[in-house]
Amino acid sequence: MGSGTKYVSKKPDDQGVILWDRSENQVWHDLVERQLACIEGRACQAYIDGLKLLDLPQQQAPQLAQINRVLKSTTGWECVAVPALINFDRFFRLLANKQFPVATFLRRREEFDYLQEPDFFHEIFGHCAMLTNPAFAAFTHTYGKLGAKANSAQRVYLARLYWFTVEFGLLQQREGLRIYGGGILSSPGETRYALTGLKASENKNIDKLGGKAPAADKSRPLYKPFEPVDIMRTPYRIDIMQPLYFILEDINQLYELAHQDIMQLVTEAQKLGLHEPLFDAKIKEVS
Repeated sequence: MGSGTKYVSKKPDDQGVILWDRSENQVWHDLVERQLACIEGRACQAYIDGLKLLDLPQQQAPQLAQINRVLKSTTGWECVAVPALINFDRFFRLLANKQFPVATFLRRREEFDYLQEPDFFHEIFGHCAMLTNPAFAAFTHTYGKLGAKANSAQRVYLARLYWFTVEFGLLQQREGLRIYGGGILSSPGETRYALTGLKASENKNIDKLGGKAPAADKSRPLYKPFEPVDIMRTPYRIDIMQPLYFILEDINQLYELAHQDIMQLVTEAQKLGLHEPLFDAKIKEVS
C-alpha cells in the first residue's frame, strides 16, 4: 500500500521458490541477528512462542512454503507473495481469505536501518510469529473481512485500529510491558524506544484516565489503555517514532474485539471526531 516505491518484488519460480542472491541473504542474516538481540526481554510471549514455531533460518532468507507449513497447521493462515505495493482492495481481500501479503523484496544495505515501505524482513520477522497466535489471527481475519466491505471513509478509521495493534501494539504481561506489534518488532530503534525508561515497578503506573506522561518529556512515549474507539480517533504518522502506544492487558482482548461490532465502533469514532495529534505536521518537500 502507498503511492510509490523504488523497490520491485522478486517473482517466485514455477515451484514457488524465490531466488534470493548472496547479498540479499546477507542482509537477511544481518537484520535477523541484530533484531534477535534487540527483542530479547522486550517481545511478548506469544511472539516468542511463534518465533520458535517458525524456526526461521538465519543464514538465508526463508521460503514462503516453510512459513506456510507452520501457519496453516496453527491458525490456517498462509503468506502470499505480492508486489512491493498493493492497493487497499487487494490488501483487505487477502486478509479476509487468511492470506497475509508479503512483498518479496529485501531492503538495500544503504537503507538497512530504516525503510518506510514494508519489506520481506518486516513482514516475515515482524508479523508471522504473531499469526501463529489464535487471538491475533482471529482479529486480523475479522479486520480483513470488514475492510473488504467498508467504504473509503470507514477504511481510514480501520487503518488506525490496525496501526495501533498489528503494527504498533503493546501488551502488559506479569513480567512487565512487552511488544506484539510488527512495526516495532522489526525495528531496533522503535523496539528500544517503545519501552524507554520503564522499569518493572513503573509498568503498573499506566494512567487509566488518559495515559499521559509529562508533556515536557517528548523523549518518552505516552501510554493509554486499549480502547478501540479511542484508538480509531487517534491520528498517527508513519515516518516518526510513535509518540503514543495503546496497551492490551491480555492478548485475548484481540479475540474479544474480533467478535464485537467493530463497524459500529467505527461509526461512533466518526461521530466523536479525531483527537489532536501528538506530533507536528509533516513538512512537504518542494521539488
